[in-house]
Amino acid sequence: MVLENSDFERREKSKMSEKYLVLGGGGFLGHALVKRLLRAGCIVRSFSRRNYPELEAMGVECVQGDILDHASLERACTGCDTVFHTIAICDIVKGWKAYYDVNVQGTQNVIDSCRKCGVKRLVYTSSPSVVIGQQDIVMGTEELPYAKRYLSPYPATKAMAEQMVLKADSPEMRTCALRPHLMWGVGEPHIIPNLLKMADAGRLAIVGDGMNRVSITNVENAAEAHYLAAMELAATARCAGKPYFVNDMEPVLLWDWINRLLEGTGRPKITRHISRRMLYFMGWLNELMHHLPGTGVPKLTRFVANQLGRSHCFSCERAEIDFCYKPVVSPEEGIQLMLASLNSVPKGKE
Repeated sequence: MVLENSDFERREKSKMSEKYLVLGGGGFLGHALVKRLLRAGCIVRSFSRRNYPELEAMGVECVQGDILDHASLERACTGCDTVFHTIAICDIVKGWKAYYDVNVQGTQNVIDSCRKCGVKRLVYTSSPSVVIGQQDIVMGTEELPYAKRYLSPYPATKAMAEQMVLKADSPEMRTCALRPHLMWGVGEPHIIPNLLKMADAGRLAIVGDGMNRVSITNVENAAEAHYLAAMELAATARCAGKPYFVNDMEPVLLWDWINRLLEGTGRPKITRHISRRMLYFMGWLNELMHHLPGTGVPKLTRFVANQLGRSHCFSCERAEIDFCYKPVVSPEEGIQLMLASLNSVPKGKE
């Protein structure tokens, strides 16, 4: 789709003259988004719980604070025209209150602060897990309903927050929500390191027949999608009040992709299998044992078992149409960059 000249001019004018706030600018996605905005010549402010000298060295104005603290959040939002909300608790296991406080109450604080400070646009980082139940999803679209039952507080609270953000859309403040799935790339701090540790410990097994297809999202592509959605909100706002799946265009066979990663870092391929039912039972048992004293954080949950054993892939067609989303990093380029980065670190310290 070709943009009309007036749309292009509005986007360029907005980009150069306004201030953009990235909530969670020091995080994996937040950092990539900050860099994308700077490449476009935007004026950028970051809000995080701790200090990030590397962002300041890039020319980013940094505000330190907590999403649950109204004063610091309002200080960050003051003078900003567009806010990107990338902050969330996404650990495997925490109590319901921890998830609710940050993911739900924190998001309400963001909405309230944006309104109070006259923010014009709010782009929220959601998750496809808000529509994922216990069935396979193949090339799902935004018409999928929210799941009726969630296996973890994470998707449940993300669904609540997403609906709050979309409901907050108005002529005074346009909003939208993006749903990147399984973000990966250079510097990814959770999924890839955990997979490598599990492989090294001999705790990885192919779930079922290993033919489940999943959408993955290179972090650079997720950042591009956020940038483009914000530019569209500043122009004709076709994406206002709507959620969008954004990922690498073609899904991957999850276990083939994992095995390529393992082989690329000098590790043996995973060949043994475990049934989906058994893995789900083990996840349930781990969650149950987690409540006993001294057991620590469970290595597996039902939510993780569901992610590893079922197909979850999504269409980006609506994002393509409404704000011209196209990935900027191909799957092959992305994995080569990531393998080069992983192989530059001594094994076991990835």
